[in-house]
Amino acid sequence: MKKFLIIQTAFIGDVVLATSVTEKIHAAFPNAKIDFLVRKGNESILYNNPTLNKILIWDKKHAKNKNLAHLLSQIRSTRYDKVINLQRYLSTGILTAFSGANETIGFDKNPLSFLFTKKIPHKFDPVHPRHEIEKNNDLIQYFIKGEPAKPKLYPSDADEEKIRDYRKKPFITMTPSSVWFTKQYPIAHWIELINAIDSNYCIYLLGGKDNSKECETILKAVTHPDTHNRAGQLSILQSAALMKYAVMNYTNDSGPMHFASAVNAPVTAIFCSTVPAFGYTPLSDRSFIVETTEKLLCRPCGTHGHKTCPEKHFRCGLGIEPQQLLQILAQS
Repeated sequence: MKKFLIIQTAFIGDVVLATSVTEKIHAAFPNAKIDFLVRKGNESILYNNPTLNKILIWDKKHAKNKNLAHLLSQIRSTRYDKVINLQRYLSTGILTAFSGANETIGFDKNPLSFLFTKKIPHKFDPVHPRHEIEKNNDLIQYFIKGEPAKPKLYPSDADEEKIRDYRKKPFITMTPSSVWFTKQYPIAHWIELINAIDSNYCIYLLGGKDNSKECETILKAVTHPDTHNRAGQLSILQSAALMKYAVMNYTNDSGPMHFASAVNAPVTAIFCSTVPAFGYTPLSDRSFIVETTEKLLCRPCGTHGHKTCPEKHFRCGLGIEPQQLLQILAQS
């Protein structure tokens, strides 16, 4: 029986996209044991995933190096056939290079890639952009031919039951927060968008516990009579389950966009400081991208965004009119 380890300890959206790899491996080797290594806090996104055997967790916030050493020992004792590293950082390079696996596979930008048995180019081409799942697929293309699989999440029956009462009338979800300020559509624009939506729609504001206060600020400012703050009240998989049934899901260029893609929910992704050419666009059958129509020499200002606008004007976000988002809803 073949044993695989997938390593992706970055942000939760990256973990969602990495499920494309587990889906494809599982389809090719249905009896294989596929383990997945994530950072502590991201493990719940993989719950109920039938392609996985075990979830390994790295606590990066407490005794980081000690926990890394413990993980390496655990990995070496498992004797994987293939360790596939989707990241480009030293720590995961250590886990890969010294895993004791028959094959170690990763991107050439990893500082320890010279120790891998296979290193694959990871290229950014703004002229001919490729999605991140295509780049990840390059890591396994030599032994499983074909196009990448779609990433998938698996909400449980209990998750579906949790959101059952939320579906009593047509609804829209909005996830207004982001880790990065410059990837976040301005709060004032979210308020304007909500107030312009027909009251026949119910609106749910989604996010984690850290986003509850921000969503409460929006809730207090809107006049739409059927708006509800559910930030911090639903798990990731419950939120994904809810997204499946929405008329539309509005997100920033952030993790929730990928949640929607992984359950094939309709999604409109708002790109402020980042650009679709980076390769992190939505993958749902019904997906839309909204950007400012102004040509800004400062955009993009970085691959992950910033805590403040480097140019102090944030025109990439402020220049996206709520009407652009409403036009998409009108098509739904």
